[in-house]
Amino acid sequence: MRIADLGCGPGNSTQVLRLRWPDAELVGIDSSPQMIDAAKQQYPDQAWQLDDIATWEPPSQYDLVYSNAAFHWLPNHASLLNRLWSFVAHDGALAFQIPSKTHVTIRALIHEVSSDPQWTHRMATARAAMTMESPSFYYDTLSAKALRLDIWETEYFHVMESAGSIVDWIASTGLRPFLSALNSAAEGDRFMEELNIRAARAYETRSDGKVLFPFRRTFVIAYR
Repeated sequence: MRIADLGCGPGNSTQVLRLRWPDAELVGIDSSPQMIDAAKQQYPDQAWQLDDIATWEPPSQYDLVYSNAAFHWLPNHASLLNRLWSFVAHDGALAFQIPSKTHVTIRALIHEVSSDPQWTHRMATARAAMTMESPSFYYDTLSAKALRLDIWETEYFHVMESAGSIVDWIASTGLRPFLSALNSAAEGDRFMEELNIRAARAYETRSDGKVLFPFRRTFVIAYR
């Protein structure tokens, strides 16, 4: 009856929850004012809250604490999950998904380019910007608390127009911290040029001219 969507963004995932449980008390929470404003504009009759998952302290528990592609931007997942678990009501669940710890090719290429001597000394924070642990880590963290755990990984094969489309796709997510560490637009252009060259070599063009982009994600549902 009570659901919290952590890292709700503009509210897309929140609407999936709304369709699944139309009578629930549902709140979408995000640390970005822009995202919360977008959610309010798109869905003005729903509840939205500007807050940081890392410090979120609700006054009461939820039947479902849910997050879609947000936890990997936060450090120390053992501490994070232990704290969030305390906000799950009896017979409730903590459910989340994040990119897999297994490095997809494009992330490995980004790290290679970031090691260039001209900017590698500025990339330590970017390389540590995302936290993704193994399924066994999440099992060990939650198994002693949860009544039941469902953990799985799924690899999606996105059909992309080109290898460059993969670079464009990740530019607003995993690539963003690396570009932010650069000092100028010229450096950004050089970084992107080198990444595009490596991506074109790494991803094979299929018979119809398109490129398959394999992307693995980790899913966890812990039941109280």
